[in-house]
Amino acid sequence: MDRHTPSTDNPWLALRNLTPARIALGRTGISLPTGAQLDFQYAHAQARDAVHLPFDHQGLRQQLHERGRDSLLLHSAASDRHQYLQRPDLGRRLHDDSAQLLREHVQANPGGVDLAIVVADGLSALAVHRHTLPFLARFEEQAAADGWTSAPVVLVEQGRVAVADEVGELLGARMTVMLIGERPGLSSPDSLGLYFTYAPKVGLTDAYRNCISNVRLEGLSYGMAAHRLLYLMREACRRQLSGVNLKDEAEVHSLENDGSVSKNGNFLLGEG
Repeated sequence: MDRHTPSTDNPWLALRNLTPARIALGRTGISLPTGAQLDFQYAHAQARDAVHLPFDHQGLRQQLHERGRDSLLLHSAASDRHQYLQRPDLGRRLHDDSAQLLREHVQANPGGVDLAIVVADGLSALAVHRHTLPFLARFEEQAAADGWTSAPVVLVEQGRVAVADEVGELLGARMTVMLIGERPGLSSPDSLGLYFTYAPKVGLTDAYRNCISNVRLEGLSYGMAAHRLLYLMREACRRQLSGVNLKDEAEVHSLENDGSVSKNGNFLLGEG
């Protein structure tokens, strides 16, 4: 193909404007062009940096305090990042001292709450730094309007998803939502994941959790993520369950349906 041929003549080149996926990279002999190879290495470096970036929990606590939100800082049973990456099981449980801190908090504040919000660095502290506060600003405004009560925001260093089950059980929370940095991809080093559980307790498997993933500016918007999470909370309390038996059928208005929704209530599905 002549190098002056407009990109519109090649549909693959036109599609590159619509996706961050690595398509239509071209080739030099049997290899990638230098530019594409350098872009790949840069994205890989960003992903590695996201995994090893230290969790700025003090900065996050300060920002929460400025918004009038109390917080508790806990640590998983994984002593450091090296152990966290090699021993996923330790990231799923609290350190004994942190568990005792929660017990003391409950003794001073008995009665339980509807929701425990847990924030952990996971595999991308970058995602937590960028998206936790903007998401919570949207979510907590709507949750307060619904009348949900919540505990102080719990920050867990070196935490994995399941650690929220222990936090929720110790706090006597009806539900937990874990905000955690997802495993970085080569085009998304800052993707935030939300993991929702009804009736949390130690030992639950992923089958008891609902996941809302890819919360970031280039993915699922804060408002949409908050809308879906509130739907799951309402349905979980009504049906007293979460996980594989609780489907995300939140009604979503769009320009295409002019504010209406499909009969089945799921905007991803047609009328059938």
